Amino acid sequence: MVDVLLSTLNAKYLHSAFGLRYLYANLGALKPRAAIKEFDINLRVSDIAEDILAHSPRVLGLGVYIWNATQTLELVSILKRLAPEMIIVLGGPEISHETEAQTLCALADYVVCGEGEVAFRELTVQLLAGERPATKILHPAPPEITELQMPYAEYSEHDCQHRVIYVEASRGCPFSCEFCLSSLDERVRAFPLDAFLTQMESLLAKGVRQFKFVDRTFNLQIETSRKILQFFLDRYEPGLFVHFEMIPDRLPAALREIIAAYPAGALQFEVGVQTLNTDVEKRISRRQNQERMAENFAFLQTTGVHVHADLIAGLPGEDLGSFERGFDRLEAMGAQEIQLGILKRLRGTPIVRHDAEFSMVYSPLPPYEILKNTTIDFATLQRIKRFAKFWDVFANSGNFKETVVLIGRRFAPFMMFSDWLYPLLGKTWGISLHRQYELVWDYGCAQGWDKADLSLRLLHDYGRSGRPDHPAWMLEHLSAEERTALPRRAPKSSLPKRQARHLENAP
Repeated sequence: MVDVLLSTLNAKYLHSAFGLRYLYANLGALKPRAAIKEFDINLRVSDIAEDILAHSPRVLGLGVYIWNATQTLELVSILKRLAPEMIIVLGGPEISHETEAQTLCALADYVVCGEGEVAFRELTVQLLAGERPATKILHPAPPEITELQMPYAEYSEHDCQHRVIYVEASRGCPFSCEFCLSSLDERVRAFPLDAFLTQMESLLAKGVRQFKFVDRTFNLQIETSRKILQFFLDRYEPGLFVHFEMIPDRLPAALREIIAAYPAGALQFEVGVQTLNTDVEKRISRRQNQERMAENFAFLQTTGVHVHADLIAGLPGEDLGSFERGFDRLEAMGAQEIQLGILKRLRGTPIVRHDAEFSMVYSPLPPYEILKNTTIDFATLQRIKRFAKFWDVFANSGNFKETVVLIGRRFAPFMMFSDWLYPLLGKTWGISLHRQYELVWDYGCAQGWDKADLSLRLLHDYGRSGRPDHPAWMLEHLSAEERTALPRRAPKSSLPKRQARHLENAP
């Protein structure tokens, strides 16, 4: 039993709730009376409710995000029927905008919009003292970042060994891209660097080797970026993996030199390209220098950096032809992974100003994806969604590094593969790895590819996935000499699996 329970539903068990740890770290004198309890969206909501009720909290703080909004609504509905005396406080980006119109917020007792570390503590002190503030929806000013307690001591030993560890050196974004919530917070605030690096040292001492920075613009302040990169390079050992979100067109010499010094696979850059249509860029208030971005991609290809690039379908005014050209240009730049996203109408973002001109129609349910507009219809967006899922399975995964070249890494040939797959499967998920290899074989045979060449490529890819066996049907078209030369298993890597498959020579 605790007085204050902090909880949320993560998208996966592997994830850790960074926001909850911030709230807990800043509870001050209330910390001994509080606890964190995390769940994930794959669990039954009734079981989650049972677990929460077993703790008998007086105050329950729930983090609400686009991926758990539906389940959280169900959870709060159940809890309010079973334990109406429990005070439920909501926080998180999903309920921080257009709050009054949400059924979930109507059910809750209080809602803290925006950054809530200080506001939640102050509210909880009042609630536990028996005071019930009259104002239900709170809009606190962002806290002074230098006064916040950092949350890294709240990562347990289990977290450090088994979960994604999130860190941040700054908050905010100076850009105004209309589809993004970060555009609402244009003031970038940095944590004191020395104190931050001390915390990173403590995580390394706990055994953390994979760090995911959530800063929206890590390479905005070049000197700070350089010092953080140098910090991790100085402490490099096999298994270290650091993820940053990067501004695509900002990679000066001061950063290039240190980036080039990193061993292959130790760095991952998530590069938000989003669109390569200059008219669409202007329309959504996105600023990026495409020529400089292409130069930066060319440089990154000479390094061991693993590049994960983002592209969005459904932006106002971008049709299928424009999206295809953008995809092909981005693929030619050499990113190991391209994540294709569908435009989402996030609460509070100014993308809604285009609704009338482009007849933007969004799903009313999370994650609020675009259904159609004047330049791209529903059926086409459905095809792109399937393309995105299959691209992730067959291209981004690294499991088909050699055979995906035969399928085609450009938009049109891979769309042909996607259009062939979907009627056959009737789904885009839950496809076993063995079945994936069989599908590539069947597709290759239907296209008339050379069976011996396809077999050899499939076997190389199969070995890259870590499987020790060689399926008989893959061996059928190979000579005895070719069979003897096949590797039995990919060498073990200390990197995350996808990065290891893309970067075969990484340690």
